[in-house]
Amino acid sequence: MGATSEQAQVLIVEDDRAIASAVRRGLAFEGYRVSVAESGGQALDLARDNMPDLVVLDIMIPGIDGLEVCRRLRAAGEDVPILMLTARDEVADRVAGLDAGADDYLVKPFAFEELVARIRALLRRRDRREEESLALNGEILRYDDLSLDTTTRFGHRGARRIDLTTREFDLLMLFLRHPNQVLPRDVIMERVWGYDFPGESNVLEVYVKNLRRLLEADGESRLLQTVRGAGYVLRRD
Repeated sequence: MGATSEQAQVLIVEDDRAIASAVRRGLAFEGYRVSVAESGGQALDLARDNMPDLVVLDIMIPGIDGLEVCRRLRAAGEDVPILMLTARDEVADRVAGLDAGADDYLVKPFAFEELVARIRALLRRRDRREEESLALNGEILRYDDLSLDTTTRFGHRGARRIDLTTREFDLLMLFLRHPNQVLPRDVIMERVWGYDFPGESNVLEVYVKNLRRLLEADGESRLLQTVRGAGYVLRRD
């Protein structure tokens, strides 16, 4: 089981010292143990020496930028929750962060209360994922020619192996547990991310697009269908 808020170690990667100091003080008051890095290189060094329970990562930082820091953590196999900060509310920035492996994003300027809520949600989701991994150990979920091994965390479309990020794995597992059932957006967000995003957020759409790209990489038929106005469903055409 992961650390509670009184124990959890949060790494803030932010070169704006005023923002970093304010967030550090606020999170410390909430009971978190907090460390701060002002550059991408420093963040990777700190993570290598002592991997935190969660990373709050600004995109625009000196040296190695936040996207590359995120990619390197994921490439190293690290499953730490990453909350990306972006100064612009641009779809391209949000998509880039999610594609790099971030679990969530927050646009500056932000309310501290929302930052804390998202941190709590990501930590809860991590703990739930750890519990589910133990319960599902050794299980293989199947639908049509699609399968998901909960031990190796690899998917397969026929004989073709599909490498999945943590969030892609969680999303695919949810669909495989409920085949032919239309899952509303808010249900998916709650089960996979731990809470619902604002209505204008397209984080789910980004992940569905990525998952489809992986599942259909060799021209396979579409299994993940959109039900307009209702949600998504795993089923054959």
